[in-house]
Amino acid sequence: MRDVRRRGSPQIGDIKMKPIKTGRVRDIYHAADDKLVIVASDRISAFDKVLPKTVPGKGKALTSLSLFWFNHTKGIIPNHIISSDLKFMPSFLRKDNYEGRAMLVKKLQILPYEFVVRGYIYGKMWDEYEETYQFCGENFRKGYQIADKLDKPILTISTKDEDGRDEFISMWRVADVIGLSLLGKIKDISLALYDSCYNHALSRGIIIADTKLEFGLDENGKLTLADEIFTPDSSRLWNVKDYTPGTSPKSYDKQLLRDWITENKIGETQYDAVPDEIYEKTSDIYQECFRKLLG
Repeated sequence: MRDVRRRGSPQIGDIKMKPIKTGRVRDIYHAADDKLVIVASDRISAFDKVLPKTVPGKGKALTSLSLFWFNHTKGIIPNHIISSDLKFMPSFLRKDNYEGRAMLVKKLQILPYEFVVRGYIYGKMWDEYEETYQFCGENFRKGYQIADKLDKPILTISTKDEDGRDEFISMWRVADVIGLSLLGKIKDISLALYDSCYNHALSRGIIIADTKLEFGLDENGKLTLADEIFTPDSSRLWNVKDYTPGTSPKSYDKQLLRDWITENKIGETQYDAVPDEIYEKTSDIYQECFRKLLG
């Protein structure tokens, strides 16, 4: 594949683009042999189902945060971003409703794993720790409370099972596929990314409790950061002011919406019963996170 950034302009012309994947939030379009366009919508999902209404401004917040973090971390590892300027996109994307939502990116050979850096003990990790003091093959000291900061961050790896659900996978199984050297490099980079972004976020009053990272290889086999990074949809983010070890902190994500669905005991056939107020409050949560991190 050809790296268009070497030519001075990422212009790709007006070839007709067709979606190659429609996810719960983002749509991916084929732009050229070596390029894709990722468009972040305002869609939101709960319990693996996309809800019938949208969260205003969510897609723009996610895109802006990803672009900020990709720029912040480019000294640690190259990323797949080419441009977010619509003038470099095909003509059908040069419309106001795509402004701030679209990213032109390099096409990569994506590694089929999600690399999760965990700095705090929470979620599935806490559930397993309570029973065994272990998680994903690692042993932990006794005495942690829920939401405690770990003595040092750890890296865990997951992949998708046949039903599309996350499945934890051991380091050794991954090393058998991609090699021990590449896995070691990914581990070092993942921890460096977390450390850098954690410190910036903390200075803005936000704790990055854990985060999901995805990587790919470019046309030269160079490791490259991909997908979205350190957003509310890929990370567990807490407000420092609300954080107390031993309690469950409020997250900058869709937890408010999930909690409303659970508390009101509605199933997916009743998702249209979620009131507009819940969507609006969820939007406020995403916007608050965006404003705090970017200023």
